[in-house]
Amino acid sequence: MKQNIRNWIFSLLLAGTVGSLQAQTVDTLVVDTCATDTIVELPWPQNLQARLDTLTSDRMFDYTQLGLMVYDITADSTLYTYGAKQILRPASTMKLLTAITALDQLGIKHKFRTSLYYTGEVVDSVLVGDLYCEGGMDPLFDTTDMKAFSASVKALGIHTVKGKLVDVNTFKDQDLLGEGWCWDDDNPSLSSLLINGKDDFISQFAQQLDKDSIFPDGPAEYAALPKDAVLLCQRSHSLEDVLVPMMKDSNNLYAESVFYQIGAATGARPAKSSHARNAIKRTLHKAGITGSHYKIADGSGLSLYNYVTPELLTKLLVYAYRHPSIYRYLYVSLPVAGEDGTLKKRMKDTPAQISVRAKTGTLTGISSLAGYAVATNNHVLAFAIINQGVMKNDQGRNFQDKVCTAMCK
Repeated sequence: MKQNIRNWIFSLLLAGTVGSLQAQTVDTLVVDTCATDTIVELPWPQNLQARLDTLTSDRMFDYTQLGLMVYDITADSTLYTYGAKQILRPASTMKLLTAITALDQLGIKHKFRTSLYYTGEVVDSVLVGDLYCEGGMDPLFDTTDMKAFSASVKALGIHTVKGKLVDVNTFKDQDLLGEGWCWDDDNPSLSSLLINGKDDFISQFAQQLDKDSIFPDGPAEYAALPKDAVLLCQRSHSLEDVLVPMMKDSNNLYAESVFYQIGAATGARPAKSSHARNAIKRTLHKAGITGSHYKIADGSGLSLYNYVTPELLTKLLVYAYRHPSIYRYLYVSLPVAGEDGTLKKRMKDTPAQISVRAKTGTLTGISSLAGYAVATNNHVLAFAIINQGVMKNDQGRNFQDKVCTAMCK
């Protein structure tokens, strides 16, 4: 029965019926009430505070670091803090900064585009010219899209391309790895042109053309798109398509693609990580987060150079909640405790199951969790937990699950 009530509450939030909390505009929102120096003293909060005090007295915190913040959005009050201002590595909870900024500045309908152009003219079934593939770092471009590219060439009525296949890589810089990534991690390739998430677009395109009996006779190369190039085919996917797998499955390539979309939206060509960082800082500023007590290195959380505070994550979650155009899409993208995504096997058969939707994070020595919970009094809570220095990630996860159970019990 409680779970049904909580689901009903969440459905109301998605429908945009949260009343005055959502009446504030982006320009006028101030989240100063999210300060950590005032703790409300009410029967229910006191009960939760006692539970969390017990959890934070664990001896594991004699040798590991903890940052924790719980904020009651419904009551507009801080419920609990423990090291909330500590600057810690977020791991994949960094994806919250990327997702919320993208929804805030790009909108859910923003497109990731991959385009095919040609130059020259067709003479006796021969294209005397070149084919240009311009990438927009679309992580969802797949074999079906590639077949559409080849079919558009075939529609010109040709069997030979007397020219080159050209990789137009001006969308982003040439860095294929992020700042602060470990060389021995399973890192994605940050290429502008992607096919099935891999950096072998031109060779795959040549193979598909060959299957369709179209034969380029020139070598592949990198070059800018000529002004007289003619658009032949364009395939695209929206942020809405990318956001759910990015957050549910914690897909690093998807997050980095969104990160560079944020940078490119500033008008910069090629887009650099610095452009995306500055854009994220603008959203953080709108959320009432100022100062220099954080560092943004990438969009996925893979970098060891990322540093945030639990207070920053919590304030950003409050900001997202108070803006329906952000919250309704962020909410459905977050893993659900005991149900799906990276939380599918966690918090099963506890009060937190279904009631918690949150982004996980895992790196060597780091375990994190940040998102929303519906408490037993149907208040909506925003929370962030970062465990740092844990040699076994299960230690962090078990602690986080206990915190979530305490919030929903």
